[in-house]
Amino acid sequence: QVLLAESGGGLVQAGGSLRLSCVASVRTFDRYSMGWFRQAPGKEREFVAGISRSGDSTYYADAVKGRFIISRDNAVNTVFLQMKSLKPEDTAVYFCAADPQWRISIPQNLRDYHYWGQGTQVTVSS
Repeated sequence: QVLLAESGGGLVQAGGSLRLSCVASVRTFDRYSMGWFRQAPGKEREFVAGISRSGDSTYYADAVKGRFIISRDNAVNTVFLQMKSLKPEDTAVYFCAADPQWRISIPQNLRDYHYWGQGTQVTVSS
């Protein structure tokens, strides 16, 4: 069982920045690929960014490429999402997720992720 807890969400003006954190309560954090997803009201949950177990490989959705950076610190069981140049369309609840399966590439399908946090709200005002 892996418990995930996100933090760092809030209200920010367009063009601003936020840094989300997700702490995992598990001894073997480096055995999980990690991902960030988001869900806006009335929309499906969508992939934002993913990072490999070691952190040496990342992948981003086109909508956030060049603005968001995912990183992780396995020493403190934490994955981060640095968000810059935020837009009103980035408004959503952001979830972190953990995938225990070894894969050749970083999974983007939410069904590949077994564990989920409760989410943190990000609101970008225009």
